[in-house]
Amino acid sequence: MKIPPKTKVVSKAKAPAKAPAKSKARATGKPAAKPAAKSSSKAKAVAKSKPKSKPGLGPKSKAVAKTAPKKAASRAKPKAAPAPKAKAAKAAGSVDPSDTLTALAVAALEDLKAVDIKILNVRDLTTIADAMVICTGTSNRHVKSLAENVVDMARQRGFRALGIEGLGEGEWVLVDLNGVLVHVMQAQTRLFYQLEKLWDMSQLDSKSA
Repeated sequence: MKIPPKTKVVSKAKAPAKAPAKSKARATGKPAAKPAAKSSSKAKAVAKSKPKSKPGLGPKSKAVAKTAPKKAASRAKPKAAPAPKAKAAKAAGSVDPSDTLTALAVAALEDLKAVDIKILNVRDLTTIADAMVICTGTSNRHVKSLAENVVDMARQRGFRALGIEGLGEGEWVLVDLNGVLVHVMQAQTRLFYQLEKLWDMSQLDSKSA
């Protein structure tokens, strides 16, 4: 059967299908908008403006991280034990140097055969010395030799005599060992001055009693 002419006109008048977006852009001549590209460029600008920071490490945490190892190191350091030399020096320092010098002087006098050696403790009587050593020499030469031997032996042990008096005459030689006074005298001079009676504590105590 033949289709009537009216139906043919209706079929021709159907609305055309929507053209795709590309065809519209071509028809208008304007480029299509790209919103995704703009958002990505903004994100890049924001990322550049913000400073890069490591996660979990702010300025305070960095300062703590720097100081923490130093504190730990200072706590971990053990106290150094005193050296054995220091202990020996302390033990040696407890000995009275006057006693050492007195023993040294007596040994030097006995070495050259001094006569009638006496030791007087004058610590409580004067501030000049702690002890006095008195002895007798048989001659001028003997007195000089005794005094010089005391000085030499003190020097060998590391002690220095502060002064020597009367070495030229040889009748009475005084050697100052810094805390210990050594009197080397001839017999007549010793009898005349009688230093034992002047400085002997036992005689002073008996007189006061």
